[in-house]
Amino acid sequence: MAASSLQIPLSLASCSIGLPRHTLHQKIEALSQAGFSGLELSFPDLQSFASRHFSRPIPEDDYPSLISAGAEIRKLASTHNLKILVLQPFSNFEGWPRGSSERADAFARARGWISIMDAVGTDMLQVGSSDSEGIAEDVSALAADLAELADMLGAKGYRLAYENWCWATRASTWKQAWTIVRETGRDNVGLCLDTFQTAGGEWGDPTTGSGRIEKGGVSEQEVDLSYAISLQELATTVPAEKIYFLQISDAYRVQPPLEDRKDGSGLRPRGRWSHDYRPLPYDGGYLPIGAFVEAVLRTGFRGWFSIEVFDGRFQEKYGDDLMGFAKKAMEAHKKLLAEVDTKKI
Repeated sequence: MAASSLQIPLSLASCSIGLPRHTLHQKIEALSQAGFSGLELSFPDLQSFASRHFSRPIPEDDYPSLISAGAEIRKLASTHNLKILVLQPFSNFEGWPRGSSERADAFARARGWISIMDAVGTDMLQVGSSDSEGIAEDVSALAADLAELADMLGAKGYRLAYENWCWATRASTWKQAWTIVRETGRDNVGLCLDTFQTAGGEWGDPTTGSGRIEKGGVSEQEVDLSYAISLQELATTVPAEKIYFLQISDAYRVQPPLEDRKDGSGLRPRGRWSHDYRPLPYDGGYLPIGAFVEAVLRTGFRGWFSIEVFDGRFQEKYGDDLMGFAKKAMEAHKKLLAEVDTKKI
């Protein structure tokens, strides 16, 4: 296949490479050597790095230690010519009742994470749409919280990338997330789009034998048409400058299908699917992710693509071969771009 003419910078999420026994330094070395230019810094990797750095467990709210460790990560990434694209995933933030302990905690976490952003040298915070119960239903209330966070970030010149999670309580689709982003009225709030979150939410279903949406007796053709209409709407209504980055992954068809209920921790089926069944493109998945990438590119977006996978088969596929995984991720990116480039976007 011919190489793509599209010039798209590529990042990878630190949570997507390796296993708990692998260090952040090992991950960064593999990504740098494979030709990546960016890194999504995942909070658990920051916490693990800090615990190794200080030779003791570092709690998630020990911000002085996390900030100190973050400064070291910044040096490490710079030494390997990697830009820290974003700090992620900031979750369960928006929609808590005013005066509640949950809301106070959410904003306390926000202040801590912004201080970490200062240390690691990134200007973007990824916020996943909340999957908590008991949050506001009103779009204006959700947007108001994000606007307040955006103002906190804006004081530093930072941005907020809001991502729809397909099992979220209120904003499970790109369109719902986009509605909330617009409602904030803030220039420094945009979208983090994700191939899994849209293809897996609007076309796929881990609770059916086919792996496709079947509820309500809808036919395959109806699901395909609904998905195509959604992608066309995205391509024609979302300005390129309001897409901050695009995350790339596929999904395994789950056999046997997941039970259509929450698990013991309250996680919905698509949440469980997301956490453990998301491989690289061309690595065993089945979702129509290429069509989503095409729709995003039709907006005019030419910014960061970032590989974010959660492959429960990492051990059997790659083991300690982080370089092999990183190279395969780079090859998947190039193949995906070459395929969508044939559409003359």
